[in-house]
Amino acid sequence: MRIDMASHLSDTELLAETPRLAGCERGATAILIAHLAEVEGRKLYLAAGFDSMFAYCTHVLRLSEHEAFNRIEASRAARRIPRLLDMLAEGSLNLTTLRLLAPRLTEQNREKLLAEADGKRKREVQELLARHSPRPDVRESIRKLPAPTVTVTALEPAAVNHAVRALASVEMPTAPEPVPPPPVHRPRPAVTPLAPDRYQITFTGSGETRDMLELAKDMLRHAVPNADTGAVMNRALRALLQDLARKKFAATRRPRASRGEARSAEGSRYLPASLKRTVWIRDCGRCGFMAANGRRCNARGFLEFHHVVPYARGGKATVENVALRCRPHNSYEADLEFGERRPGGEWNVSESRPSYGGRPRTRSRTSTPPPPVRCARCVTPKDARIAEAQPRVFFPCGERMER
Repeated sequence: MRIDMASHLSDTELLAETPRLAGCERGATAILIAHLAEVEGRKLYLAAGFDSMFAYCTHVLRLSEHEAFNRIEASRAARRIPRLLDMLAEGSLNLTTLRLLAPRLTEQNREKLLAEADGKRKREVQELLARHSPRPDVRESIRKLPAPTVTVTALEPAAVNHAVRALASVEMPTAPEPVPPPPVHRPRPAVTPLAPDRYQITFTGSGETRDMLELAKDMLRHAVPNADTGAVMNRALRALLQDLARKKFAATRRPRASRGEARSAEGSRYLPASLKRTVWIRDCGRCGFMAANGRRCNARGFLEFHHVVPYARGGKATVENVALRCRPHNSYEADLEFGERRPGGEWNVSESRPSYGGRPRTRSRTSTPPPPVRCARCVTPKDARIAEAQPRVFFPCGERMER
């Protein structure tokens, strides 16, 4: 069976076809789970020569261990509650959330739990289960992890002698290049809900982090007598966030008037600290990109201040014209305004590009780059800031400056 890439589909067709295929996959998965439940109920895997349903799924159905485990658990839960198959096909539950819910479903709470878990993600289902079945706090522990070891294969004496003779005949370089160490896999920090407003947070730190944590516990014994790690981390993170707010937005109890407000009023792209504070609070510290279907991005990482009307088009640095955008959406809106950037830095403008955010475009689209500035030999400080902000600048003499 050959499957080609969907490059022949338009954007609208591709966005319509992808959810349809996901729905077909959910329906096929629900049917497969119903069949697995019947195969296990009749113990047909024994007649096929396998001692367990897990071995049958991994060898005959060619499922991975994780896929087989999830589907077997779902099939066993579906034998008790057939309604789960319909919820899987509709997308109200997925295999991961069903696996989390299955051990907790009883005759008394199944209706309530399934109604509350409808359409929720894994983290939300974990918090739901923590509310219904709270667990006690975990004990504090700090332990040293074993260092990664390199396995050395033992050689036979004859092989050792042969290797020594071979090395003796080779002229060794005077300054061998250092071999970079292999990359160390670092697992992601684990955050597991235990009870309402109680979480187990697990992460890996260095020896310096451990020493600073122990020192902070000792210095805070007057405020935290039991040296609770959670209370110490809460105070440390609160102080860190306050320090970051002061550095990024000059957030103080009595902020003074920014000297950059006059520069902003004159048409500069400089954003004063007071404007950044206002925009950050208004957008709740999240990306404010709004898709055509009304969905907001709400990302909180790698945020940037975005000019709704681009500065190159005459947009001012005002509260109404500045909004928070994550880095991908900031670049996306720049491509929509000026065209896609090729690997060489040139712009490729397409007139058939769709509008973003569901808002019709009122400004005319041009295929020309932003307005040029004077040559570098006679450039003024203000023009230099404009040149640094623009991705490509053509000078009247024909020279081009790349950022």
